[in-house]
Amino acid sequence: MSPHSSGKAATTTQPQADRGPASPVSGVADPQLAAPCGRWRRFSAFFRSHGTDAEIAAVAGLAIVLHLIFRYALRLGPVSLLPLYFALAIGGVPLIAGLLRQAMKREFGSDLLAGFSIVTGVLLQEYLVACIVVLMLSGGSALEQYATRRASSALRALAARMPTTAHLVTEQGFASVDARSVVPGQVVAIFPHEVSPVDGEVVEGYSQMDESYLTGEPFQLAKAPGSQVLSGAVNGNTVLKVRATKLPVDSRYSRILKVVEEAEQNRPGMRRIADRLGAWYTPAALVVALLGWGLGGSAERFLAVLVIATPCPLLIAIPVAIIGGISLAARRGIVIKHPAILETIDTCRTFFFDKTGTLTYGRPALKDILCVPGFDEVEILAYAAGLEQYSRHPLAQAILNAARARQIKNPVPTEVTEKPGQGISGTLSGRRVRIAGRDSLKSSSGAGLQLPPVAAGLECVVLVDDRFAALFRFHDEPRQDSSNFIRHLQPFHNAKEVVLLSGDRRAEVEHLAKMVGIEQVHAGKTPEEKLKLVQEVTARERTLFVGDGINDAPAMLAATASVALGGQNSDVVAEAADAVVLDSSLRRVDELIHIARRTRAIALQSAVGGMVLSALGMGLAAFGFLPALAGAVSQEVIDLAAVLNALRITLPQAKMSDF
Repeated sequence: MSPHSSGKAATTTQPQADRGPASPVSGVADPQLAAPCGRWRRFSAFFRSHGTDAEIAAVAGLAIVLHLIFRYALRLGPVSLLPLYFALAIGGVPLIAGLLRQAMKREFGSDLLAGFSIVTGVLLQEYLVACIVVLMLSGGSALEQYATRRASSALRALAARMPTTAHLVTEQGFASVDARSVVPGQVVAIFPHEVSPVDGEVVEGYSQMDESYLTGEPFQLAKAPGSQVLSGAVNGNTVLKVRATKLPVDSRYSRILKVVEEAEQNRPGMRRIADRLGAWYTPAALVVALLGWGLGGSAERFLAVLVIATPCPLLIAIPVAIIGGISLAARRGIVIKHPAILETIDTCRTFFFDKTGTLTYGRPALKDILCVPGFDEVEILAYAAGLEQYSRHPLAQAILNAARARQIKNPVPTEVTEKPGQGISGTLSGRRVRIAGRDSLKSSSGAGLQLPPVAAGLECVVLVDDRFAALFRFHDEPRQDSSNFIRHLQPFHNAKEVVLLSGDRRAEVEHLAKMVGIEQVHAGKTPEEKLKLVQEVTARERTLFVGDGINDAPAMLAATASVALGGQNSDVVAEAADAVVLDSSLRRVDELIHIARRTRAIALQSAVGGMVLSALGMGLAAFGFLPALAGAVSQEVIDLAAVLNALRITLPQAKMSDF
């Protein structure tokens, strides 16, 4: 699925064969290719369609080998140039065509010198030199593409779990269909130990499902009619019939696949460093080349300088370092959605944190049970646990944990229903039990109930036969590493401000802030208010926002960099975040900062080091001590050194966190 796909079928049914050739720029039908440079585009499109960068590099390398064999071993003379002509046509022509298109748009990248080298080499009949430059550029691009594919290998392995077929329930029984064809409202059967192909609601059957791939929780979640099912969850020992509630392309698992594609298709953000360095390096190299031409009176010196000056450390080493950083992060359970975060996150000095699911586990613990006369704590807790074993509400597990701690046996409910915003209800031991929030009761049968006053923390109300029976109060415990993580930001990451930004009640937010060591607190904020605050701070300095991706998207987009934690209350995919930590660990956030710092340092080392060596070669070439062919070989050696240094980022580190 393309990152830009809407997930809906195209409205046109015109066969592809009738649409004409696609434009190499826009990708839309353009049979005439009548735009300026149409011939160049057509020529470029022809060769690009006949080979990838890896294939072009292979052709260029083979052509060089054949040329050397034909010329020096077989002594075939002019025939030895034929392989070079072919390689230059396959790889050089598309590159020059692309540079001409960029020039028409007044866009000059750091590969401009490579284009000059190829053109000059051809004009001076130094075809071997020009072919070596093509090999350098196509080989570097192929390496970058390979590294990008490797970077997302862990997630692709996760995506491979998704079934391609679904067992559609029909009047005749079960029919195996393409999972992508299931639409909301259709009922599918999930057999024992199968992976759910859809997001949906159980309509028949009782079972348990493993959702640990998404929530990180090791326990099995009970499922009954009315329970929600996530695509990608593994069924237990009983058949479930599930009514699909979303199109497959909109399911939770498909959104994970979208992250994979974005991680592969996004161009490394730190390529901008290459463009900034190339802004002065390219004109400087041209000046030195012209001086060499003037000093020696020979265009060969001009070519020699350009060849050794070809900025392959910029074109290859920096992307390799970035992709290496993405790969290293992926192995640590961190998905880099926007590679620019590797350039910016270590420079952020104001840190914004959401509360629930970020600094806390998002797993509130049951602290108090306030029962009215006539009801017993054990009885009420048994009723509540019996219902909540079929719920995915964040308070459900707290109730189950409390019942388990007291060794209370959960009764089996019937007629379980759970509607968004209305709580969960069912029948247990002949009594109708409902668990809901205080606000949801205002518009229902509980509107006239006399409830205890509101206190700090979370709460839910238990009704038995429409009578108020008990009030449960919860507190969300901070993560074990929250305090240490917050306290280490100033000494180790030069944090100027650490802000707790939450929509929860002030008493609860201030209680947590005191526990973890945060002084600045903004509580009771709506998503719009969060956005405004983050925008104001980001306007004057770089900011990092860490949240769980729910209601945080506007603020995440406004921050300089943003990280989403995947947990039981959130999607793994936080659409607005620059990076996603799959296991909700703050230590992983610290590791991401260290990976970014190391990636940036190694990328600059590779680029600047390679440029310094190239500058020395440029000086030798300008004074006639380094001919064009030797310069091309020397540049290959420099490129190899730069790339090997860039690959150091993928080496495992003994320590990737400092708290």
